[in-house]
Amino acid sequence: MSHVPSVSVGALLRSRPDIFGLTLELVAGAGGLDRLITSPHVQKTGLALAGFHEYLKPGRVLIFGQSEVRYLESLDPAARMRTLRLAFTHDFPCVMATGGFTLPQQVIEEAERAARPVLQTAVATPTAIAKLSSILEDSLAERVMLHAGLLDVLGLGVLIVGESGIGKSECALDLIARGHRLVADDTVEVRRRSETILIGTCPELTRHHMELRGLGVINIKDLFGIASTRTSKRVEVVVQLERWDPARQYERLGLDDQLYELLGLRVPLIKMPVAPGRNIAILIEVAARNQILRTRGHHAARLLAERLDQQLRDMATSLPDEDPDEDGLESGGPE
Repeated sequence: MSHVPSVSVGALLRSRPDIFGLTLELVAGAGGLDRLITSPHVQKTGLALAGFHEYLKPGRVLIFGQSEVRYLESLDPAARMRTLRLAFTHDFPCVMATGGFTLPQQVIEEAERAARPVLQTAVATPTAIAKLSSILEDSLAERVMLHAGLLDVLGLGVLIVGESGIGKSECALDLIARGHRLVADDTVEVRRRSETILIGTCPELTRHHMELRGLGVINIKDLFGIASTRTSKRVEVVVQLERWDPARQYERLGLDDQLYELLGLRVPLIKMPVAPGRNIAILIEVAARNQILRTRGHHAARLLAERLDQQLRDMATSLPDEDPDEDGLESGGPE
C-alpha cells in the first residue's frame, strides 16, 4: 500500500511558520492537534457554509477569510450553530482564520466540541494562503534518504553515490579544499518539489560534519569557514563512483547521455571509474563544468562527431569520379 505524505496540525505549529512570515495562534480545538494534513492545497469554504458541503475535501486546511466571517455574522445564532455543526462533521484537519478578523463565539465553541483546531493569523488571506501552501509543499514533499554526498560545485548540485568505502567523503573533502561547498556527507535527504525539482539537504544532527576513515569526524564549517557549506541544494547531476574493472569497456566519447532515476525523475548520470592515480575530485569538477555547458547547448562530444562527419562528407565529394575504363579499354573498340 502506498504511503500518503502527511503532517499533523501540531507539527505544523512546531515547524515555526513565523520564520516564513506566517504567525499562527491556536485559539481552539487543542484536542485535535494530531489531525493530519495530507494536501498542500487549502480550501476556502465559499458555498460550503451555505449548504454545499460536498466541496469540503479531507486532508485540506479550511480557510475562514473575511467573506466567511461576514457571512457567519449575518446569520442568527441558531442558524450559525447549525451551519457550523454541519460543516464540522466533515473530515478536514483544521481551520485557519486569516486577516485578523474576530471569529464568532460559536466557531470557538463548535471547534472545541469537535476537537478541530482553529488557527488564527493577522496575515491577509491571499498572502496567508500562499505562505501556508509553500510551507505544506515542503513538509509534504515525497522524500528519500540516500547513502551519498551532495556538494555545490560551481553552482551545480552534484550528488556523489557509490558503494561504501569507495572514497565519496575523501573526494568531497578534496572538492571543498578546491573552494566548493558541502551540503551533506554520507546521508542525504532528497525531496521532490513540484514536477521537476529535487532538493537535497542534510539531517540536522550531522549537518556540516564529515566522517573520514583514519581521521574520524570533522566539522567542515569550523575547518574551512561558513562559506564552505550550505543547507540545501537542487540535485542536478549524479556522479556514480565505481571500482575500475580492466575487463570492462568504459565510455570514451560521451555521446550517449545516461540518466539516474530518483523519486520518479531522471537526472543526468556520470559513471566515474575509480583507480589509483586518478584525481576524482578534479574529474568531478570538470564533469560539472561540462554539464553546465551541456545545459547551455554546448555538447563537446556531439560537436566533435558532427565535425568529423562533415569532414568525411567533404572528403567524399572531393574525390575524382571513378573512371569506368581503368584498364585503358575504350568502349566501342575493335572486337
